[in-house]
Amino acid sequence: MSSGRLGDQGRISAFLDAQAAEAGAARNTLLAYGRDLKDFSDWLTAHDQSLLTVTREGIEDYLSHCNAQGLSRATRARRLSAIRQITRFALEEGWREDDPAGRISGPGRAQRLPKVLDRAEVQAMLDALPRLGRNEVERARNLVLVELIYATGMRVSELVSLPVGACRGNPALLMIRGKGGKERMVPLSEPARAALAAWLKLRDNAPADSALGKLVAGKGARWLFPASSREGHMTRQAMNTLLGQLALAAGIDPARVSPHVIRHAFATHLLEGGADLRVIQTLLGHADLGTTEIYTHVLDKRMRDLVLNHHPLANAEARRKRNRE
Repeated sequence: MSSGRLGDQGRISAFLDAQAAEAGAARNTLLAYGRDLKDFSDWLTAHDQSLLTVTREGIEDYLSHCNAQGLSRATRARRLSAIRQITRFALEEGWREDDPAGRISGPGRAQRLPKVLDRAEVQAMLDALPRLGRNEVERARNLVLVELIYATGMRVSELVSLPVGACRGNPALLMIRGKGGKERMVPLSEPARAALAAWLKLRDNAPADSALGKLVAGKGARWLFPASSREGHMTRQAMNTLLGQLALAAGIDPARVSPHVIRHAFATHLLEGGADLRVIQTLLGHADLGTTEIYTHVLDKRMRDLVLNHHPLANAEARRKRNRE
């Protein structure tokens, strides 16, 4: 695509079209990109520059201008994120031969790393599940709830509203309907599949006069986790309560555990295992990779460990330290 005749507004439109078509960006994300990039473009025009000519110093001047306007760090970080995306797009499209925003650290957001449980803590919660529940039905339901949320990283609203029809046939993948009605496929682990199969067997064969049987026969028939709520399925609050009880049973502070924390653990543990950030983006249902980038603290730690454990100079320093001792 030639950019010579487009002008900056045309280039921004081409970028937004590509984000919608190729990256599946949500409408709100595109609107935010459009507003931020229009402000940047207006500033460039006022300073006799364009997206094709702006340098790293020019972008830094713009960020200083945003700071002088009193914009928050979060807003400035979001604008830099939009600029990074379009300059990378310009490089990929051949409009430019460099990416002037690629190495700008910018203002950054106030770093709020997600609360997360380590693998041992998640395992302790899984080990405590058999002790949680008044009967076989509750224990089976609790097990599949926790296995599914940890195996897939689903949002709690997606989990409790799973249609039972989507879960039949021992699926290796589940179709999840997320925010904005967007659908995505998530794979199931073997423990999650086994727990799901056991729960479906109990659910489908519940005696008609039992509590579960009555729920299944009523408006809960459509849902994997029928309940007496207005919607007919388990509520988010009930899942929160369950995880709090499970945390106590596992010897973990309940204040550290929530469905969102389990979702963070899913993403963090995958990254620790070497998963690609864009794969995590897809599995979590994030429209924008920038949302997923909060997990890059895991990658930073892994890179440090990689250097310290495998770089020859790092190993030489370790040997010298041992010799001194």
